[in-house]
Amino acid sequence: MNNTCGKPTALIVDDEESICKTLAGVLSDEGWASEMVYSGADAILAFKDRRFNLVFLDVWMKHLDGLQTLQKLKEINSRTPVVIMSGHGKIETAVKATKLGAYNFLEKPLSLEKILPILEFAKKIDVTEAEVLNGSKFSRRNYELIGSSAAIGAVHRQIKSIAKRNSWVLITGENGTGKEVVARNIHLHSQRADKNFVAVNCAAIPEELIESELFGHVKGAFTDATALKIGKFELANHGTLFLDEIGDMSLKTQAKILRILQEQSFQRLGDNATISIDVRVVAATNKNLAEEIRNGTFREDLYYRLNVVPIFMVPLRDRKDDISVLVEHFLGKIAYEFKETPKVMSAGAVELFKTYYWPGNVRELKNMIERLCIVVGSDLIVEADVREVFAMADGSVSSVGNNIRSDYGDSLKEARSAFERSFIVDKLEECNWNISKTAELIGLERSNLHRKLRLYDIALRGRR
Repeated sequence: MNNTCGKPTALIVDDEESICKTLAGVLSDEGWASEMVYSGADAILAFKDRRFNLVFLDVWMKHLDGLQTLQKLKEINSRTPVVIMSGHGKIETAVKATKLGAYNFLEKPLSLEKILPILEFAKKIDVTEAEVLNGSKFSRRNYELIGSSAAIGAVHRQIKSIAKRNSWVLITGENGTGKEVVARNIHLHSQRADKNFVAVNCAAIPEELIESELFGHVKGAFTDATALKIGKFELANHGTLFLDEIGDMSLKTQAKILRILQEQSFQRLGDNATISIDVRVVAATNKNLAEEIRNGTFREDLYYRLNVVPIFMVPLRDRKDDISVLVEHFLGKIAYEFKETPKVMSAGAVELFKTYYWPGNVRELKNMIERLCIVVGSDLIVEADVREVFAMADGSVSSVGNNIRSDYGDSLKEARSAFERSFIVDKLEECNWNISKTAELIGLERSNLHRKLRLYDIALRGRR
């Protein structure tokens, strides 16, 4: 940020000094610093030398006009919002400025009520900069889609095929399969890569707040609206909006989303002004939306609007060929984060990973590896280490002779794992520890039952 006192800073470009000073005074009252220049050439020099949070740029200037200057500024840094000012509000000029990347077009004399939302937007852009992907090598490395399986290869091809287009995308799959990683890769490989990527977890926002989060609100729009708020759609303008867990939206919010997608415009809560946007929407869900439509909880018209390009993320249990490369990747990444030498996992430990169901998919795998890196003292992670950590995660125990936890734990995963282990032990007892009979009784292949025994460390020493 270009300031020495923690204030956001605007560059004011106008060949009339009186306008520059008036605007600078308004900005100062709102807690902004400003720098004034009186020509397009000086604006370019200042913009190259320093970073600004916002630019106010006059159209009609000698030598280099505002639209020519705008082009140059966008070549230097396309993320900084530029507001075009003009005393002659022609529609053609406004359209051309928007096409060149201007954030807004204001007619002179400038109105305070129109300036304030722009200042709020520019400050919000800076606050959310950590969420912005700029196409750098670092960003791409952080969001790599890891795997060599046919399923991941197909997803890579889809990303390459659709990224440069502006088509909307619907990503489906279980939790933890990497849906957001796919969305970020689509953005990083698109022509919008230097603009904002704004992620919204629709399931994490309370129903009464989601419209305010998405569309923003003006001061006084409702009881707790004590200041102007810029919504996610506006923050994502010219970039990508990722709507995660779209299936958890209420029908009321779905209707508003559909209208925005159709019209590419919206109104903040409590405001009559219409804001036009250019946003690429990528949505994701772990739900079966066709089933949700049949149940009346998801709009069919919104489904078809979003589902222009469908991408399905295969669960980890169905692409276990990727586990070896994922293990190596996460061991290296975790060591880098901890500033340690990467640990090594034995072949037996990796094979044990391949027998696990992975209900939490890649996210669970990463967490499991991080846990191993913390609890294992040596540089080599072996099979026994993995069994111990599995037991910790399951809430199960390491031998058949001990009792299973009576309460089955707090989470669904703990309950499922503890129940499954207890069920298998009971059936083994019932069949006098005969593997073939037990497999037939519970409807499993013998090989699958053997994998379960290894997974839950159920030793056949309990045979009678």
